Amino acid sequence: MDCFLLITSDVQNKLAVSEILKCNEYTVRFGLVLSQVEAQELIETRNEALNRNGRIEFGGGIIDKIIKEFCDSPFLYQANYAETLNDLVETFYYFKNESQDRLSDDELISLMKKYFDSNCGGSVELLQNRELEAIAKNIRYGISDYEDISDQADYFDEEEEDL
Repeated sequence: MDCFLLITSDVQNKLAVSEILKCNEYTVRFGLVLSQVEAQELIETRNEALNRNGRIEFGGGIIDKIIKEFCDSPFLYQANYAETLNDLVETFYYFKNESQDRLSDDELISLMKKYFDSNCGGSVELLQNRELEAIAKNIRYGISDYEDISDQADYFDEEEEDL
């Protein structure tokens, strides 16, 4: 049975790489193309992120959705494309957990893109540590308008005063 799982996993990974490479047909108009090796690295990043966050995934996953959502970002260019996609895939799975699965995949990706292109100026680090963290906290605290992070600086100041 272990041999079957390895074969199945290998076939699934090859199919996933193929799906990612098909995205090149769309992203080439933005000057962004992934190589076979970069596509494989994305699959490895996804698998590691799933494992690290205790998640399983059925179906094709979110990599192609992230690629298509982010490829028109003014902050992506060929030299940082693969590395940024790897960071975004890791970020997605981490914040899927942090938001307690209350955001759909599409909603989380949309929020990531919105803040990546605006408040974060293309910084995945700011996206992770500021915007998405604030949204996740809002969700955990039951704030219905969890996207409203405009007063997060005030909130963090108040939190520090309580310490």
